[in-house]
Parts: sequence; C-alpha cells; structure tokens
Amino acid sequence: MDRLTEMEAFATVVDQGGFTDAAKKMGISKSAVSKHVSALEARLGARLLNRTTRRVSPTEIGLAYYDRARRVLNDAGEADALVTSMQSAPSGLLRISVATDFGVNLLSPILGDFLLEYPDITVNMVLNNRYVELISEGF
Repeated sequence: MDRLTEMEAFATVVDQGGFTDAAKKMGISKSAVSKHVSALEARLGARLLNRTTRRVSPTEIGLAYYDRARRVLNDAGEADALVTSMQSAPSGLLRISVATDFGVNLLSPILGDFLLEYPDITVNMVLNNRYVELISEGF
C-alpha cells in the first residue's frame, strides 16, 4: 500500500475521531480506511490507535506519529500546490507589434489589468504604422 495513503488514513481518523467520519472525509469505505491504518500499524510494528466500541483515540506513540505525519502530509500538499501553480501561471515575454492608434486607444487601457493578473509576463509592445516582418524582426 502507498505510505502517504496510510498516513492520510491514520491522520484523518485522528482528526475526525473515528473510522466512519474519516471514510466520509476521504471518500472511501470504512473498511478501506481500516485496512490502510492496519497496514500502517503492521509496517511500523506499533499500535497507533486505541479502539473501543465507542471511540478511537491515538496511543502515545500514535500521537507522536500523528504530529510528524500531519507535517509530511501538509508538505506533500504544498509541493503539489506549488507544481500546479507553476504550471498554470503563464510567464515569459510577450512581444506585440501593433498600429499606433490601436495600441494607444485599445490595447494600452487593458494592458495594466492584464499585467496585474499575470505578473510573471513581461510585455514588449512596439507601436508603429508600418508592415512588420514578424520573423525577421523577432516577433
């Protein structure tokens, strides 16, 4: 089984106070959560949870493991979010060659909002009233 999934199942059981609520939170069955936690306990060779018919609570070892597991899960989530944000945010140089009137009257007013929304983009706008050879002039 996946170590992060086992950690997540255990941490969610502790957070939610039981297997049923943890299963709802994770969107999997109660038995799947139980299997993940049991596999984790078997792999570690330690009992992490005190289970009674009425409640579930972490053992002393489980509480120590929970603190570290929660940090690992948060770090993994932040790493995923970082990659997602880096892929979804456009960046680089945008070179535009437009007729002077079009650039001044239509493009310039909206360029500020564009740059606020996409701060990692640098815009190089050339205004002129001549035909531009896009490839030879580097556009």
